[in-house]
Amino acid sequence: MSAQFFSSLADNALLVAAVELLRTSQAPTWQVPALAPMFALFYVVLAPFVGAFADALPKGRVMFISNSIKIVGCLMMLFGSHPLLAYAVVGLGAAAYSPAKYGILTELLPASQLVKGNGWIEGLTVGSIVLGILLGGQLIGARISTFLLGFDLPGLNTGIDTAPEAAIAAIVFLYVTASVFNLYIPRTTAPLQPIQHGVAWMVRDFSHCNARLWADKLGQISLATTTLLWGVFGNLRLIVFAWAAAALGYSTAQASNLAGVVVIGSVAGAVTASIITKLDKATNVIPLAIVVGLLMIGLNVIRDVWVAAPFLILLGALCGFLIVPMNALLQHRGHNLMGAGRSIAVQNFNEQACILALGAFYAGMTKFGLSAFVAIAVFGLLVAGTMEAIRRWHRRNTVLHRAEVERLLAIARTDGH
Repeated sequence: MSAQFFSSLADNALLVAAVELLRTSQAPTWQVPALAPMFALFYVVLAPFVGAFADALPKGRVMFISNSIKIVGCLMMLFGSHPLLAYAVVGLGAAAYSPAKYGILTELLPASQLVKGNGWIEGLTVGSIVLGILLGGQLIGARISTFLLGFDLPGLNTGIDTAPEAAIAAIVFLYVTASVFNLYIPRTTAPLQPIQHGVAWMVRDFSHCNARLWADKLGQISLATTTLLWGVFGNLRLIVFAWAAAALGYSTAQASNLAGVVVIGSVAGAVTASIITKLDKATNVIPLAIVVGLLMIGLNVIRDVWVAAPFLILLGALCGFLIVPMNALLQHRGHNLMGAGRSIAVQNFNEQACILALGAFYAGMTKFGLSAFVAIAVFGLLVAGTMEAIRRWHRRNTVLHRAEVERLLAIARTDGH
């Protein structure tokens, strides 16, 4: 939990620093929303391999290696590489990290504790996302950046002369902290699955696993739901910056402060879901996702920070409450069908492909001059409409494939108690 928190905290603080670095360097406007799909790129490209990699080594070691790659990406951004390229390298580390951080839950916990375990991990992840954005905003702010830039190492010219560069230098130490925690993750008794086949076989194996999870009558619903939710919210962080600038006249640092209020609702929603939601009842939360989509559109009429803050808390609470049970159900079905590492790699592939596609769509809208208000309306309608289609899909499954759905729910009910 500590390793995940600090690693994710650094990822999101780095996102804010990268946004400010692009803005202060007068980069084209479309490059800011392009950060999200660049981060997702290696999740998609390496999806056939990272699951097998996570299953082949102790997961604590995989997480340590992955965090080391993130440190390299962070240093690249600090010392002159293009922010989009450097953030893609950080995404490479995150892609390798994710199957291990979730896969180890199924090795450490019985199925009856998976929802609770996911509640803590997702709560910390969502919390670290918002706190990371908040921290990034503070690091690029005048007070802290002036303090950081005031450090002078005798006889050494670091070349760190701007607020975003000072922020990135500080973020390196967050990744180092996460790496230290990785070293203390216990070695479980779960058997390792060495990589014994070539690239072509791994691609075929991944394609088979992906098709198998989409064919499962519960797996397909949980996968479709989590794919859409993470696809939208992976880009919503960047949309909020544009919305806060347009609706409230906020700078990058001010917008990151506003984003911090979401942590209250998101963590509360995640923890609440982990306490009251059973594994076999996870699909009951689907209608709430339709509400989330409609609420997103409501951002367009808000012009007062005192209205925006409680509104974002509510939005965060619903998101946290939605993601935890659906993620746990998806992990449960994936673990039963193909093993933890491979199933999470499939999940990441679909979710990050959605982030990449929606991020490219949003960057395209920005490039052609459409406003943040239009982007929010499009995303909200997309969530509401797609979740209604998923709700009908699940209802159709329960009618046409009743026996199979009931059998899978019985397995979840047995394993979840």
